[in-house]
Amino acid sequence: MQTRAVLQQADIQRALTRIAHEILETNRGASGLVLLGIPTRGALLAERLGAILAGLDAEIPVGALDVTMYRDDLDRHPTRTPQPTRIPAAGIDDRTVVLVDDVLYSGRTIRAALDALGAHGRPRAVRLAVLVDRGHRELPIRADFVGKNLPSSAAERINVTLAELDGEDAVTITGGEADGGAA
Repeated sequence: MQTRAVLQQADIQRALTRIAHEILETNRGASGLVLLGIPTRGALLAERLGAILAGLDAEIPVGALDVTMYRDDLDRHPTRTPQPTRIPAAGIDDRTVVLVDDVLYSGRTIRAALDALGAHGRPRAVRLAVLVDRGHRELPIRADFVGKNLPSSAAERINVTLAELDGEDAVTITGGEADGGAA
């Protein structure tokens, strides 16, 4: 199986910096924003975005939204251990929530995130920021903020590694079997 690097640490940092600026521009500032990362790597990316925004004098609450029990494919994939959901103290009611994830693929994780979000409040609006959009949507979901559009075949796997968890920052593509292995 062949693996090729698509993004390195500097590329990921540049993409996140651009996304942070786009979030502020789209929202016309930091007022009313909340970042919620989808564990595991989406939560780490949300923390990084929060730090970048803080460096731009935009203190935005950051949390994590576990979607494990809201997924519609629990019977087809092994269930991972649910992670804690951390909603910022100010909550999400009447705020603009930016969901953050590492890879957007079928859209099913984001559908689950929307269901999970509804269990915690009623945001004014929900936006989506992803490091990689690889296409192959099964649901009518699109990202508002994208680090890298990476068209890929269903037989390929997109691997995101982050220093906090994996020891290095990188996005790679690995050729796979016809079932896609699907990240």
